[in-house]
Amino acid sequence: MDELPPVLILDILNRVNDFADLARCRLSSKTLNALSYDVRSLNLFCSYDRYLKSKAPGTKDFVTPFKKVIKKVLKNLRNIESVAIGVEKPFRGLFDEDDGDDESDDLYLSDVNFVSEWLPEISGGLKSLSVSDFWAQSCWRQSEVLSRISSFCHVLLKLELKNAWLSVEGLKPMPMLTSLTLEYVRLDDEDLEKVNQCFPSLQNLSLIGVGGLKEPKIHFLQLRTCHWTVSNAPISLTIHAPNLTSLKLNCVKPKSLVLEAPLLSILYLCIEGTDKFGLACLSHLKSLHIETADICILGQLFQSGRTVETSVVDSSKWDEIVAVGGEVGFGALSSAFPNVCALELGPRSWSALEMSFHMRRLNKESRMKDLKKLMAYLRLSEFGVTCSFISSLLDQCTNLSDVALLIHRDVSFDVACRLRSRCVRDFPRVGWRWGFWKEETEDIWVS
Repeated sequence: MDELPPVLILDILNRVNDFADLARCRLSSKTLNALSYDVRSLNLFCSYDRYLKSKAPGTKDFVTPFKKVIKKVLKNLRNIESVAIGVEKPFRGLFDEDDGDDESDDLYLSDVNFVSEWLPEISGGLKSLSVSDFWAQSCWRQSEVLSRISSFCHVLLKLELKNAWLSVEGLKPMPMLTSLTLEYVRLDDEDLEKVNQCFPSLQNLSLIGVGGLKEPKIHFLQLRTCHWTVSNAPISLTIHAPNLTSLKLNCVKPKSLVLEAPLLSILYLCIEGTDKFGLACLSHLKSLHIETADICILGQLFQSGRTVETSVVDSSKWDEIVAVGGEVGFGALSSAFPNVCALELGPRSWSALEMSFHMRRLNKESRMKDLKKLMAYLRLSEFGVTCSFISSLLDQCTNLSDVALLIHRDVSFDVACRLRSRCVRDFPRVGWRWGFWKEETEDIWVS
């Protein structure tokens, strides 16, 4: 190894970004030890096994505190650009119930005093920083780590903070930051407002399970992509992002939802319903994935449906809607998305459309003249109805040439084969693909 060119050795070390492997390299060779201080990326994660050993009476005295390990590994790094510290993903939720609010602080990694011990030394060229806390130790301790990061990291482009109770006290503007992820953190509305003000160049935003918000407002002029998952009590949501092109929004039943994003082209919306829905004209919308039981929301989205080329439609409650006479027939979809080229129908929406077809049949108003690709999840509860529905769809959608059907795994193999044979025989012009699906498992394709 010592005979290799230093540039090549450093390239190898940059691919070994786990701190345990890097420590082994330092011990194995003087050359590796010297060059290891020039690595550009480093991940330091505490394993669940290490955590258990740090608590067990027989081993805890032999386990080096994790904070001490972090400080030692990060010390004297010369060219570091990316640092991630935290606990492994399986760690979440695996601590004992009697831990409660853990009074120890070795895994309270957003501790501002701890961060101040190592961040100033490496912050000069740091472009990416991720801190993932241990919730049992961080949930009852409010951290001002955002303030400390904004004070030292002047060229930071990407920031991730997870499992922490954050304060924005002392937060300074970070005009270079373009990507922000806040996952399972506590924030207040006024805190989010300051985040809006201090990150003027933000292009990518992820808010996953952010608690404490009541009427949150997102207002980022440069924002391009956003993933927002709301998991707490009903709140009012407002998104004002004139340059937003891709939005994934998961919320249960907000009091209101206001979306002002005129350039939006990709929308994933999972929502049960809302008392108030404000949607600006989405004249650039090309791809829509919607899961909802609220027909009113569907109707409002349909106003922007003429530009949609790719659509995925499903809902956990459509079966109930159809049962009480709700209108979710294929004609409604064709009216909503007259120019759609590719359509995916989830299992519940397909069942609802089948039921609607059984009661009303398809007519000329159900045509989708531009539809070329269809993907559907079938339960095959009524074999004859399913066959008739597929046949009617292909008769009405004459340009449909690529059909992918996934059949539930509980359906007998003989029945699935009968459907396949019938479809291929009756519509040889169509390119058929087949597979099987089941809840909470990956789809299996057979052809």
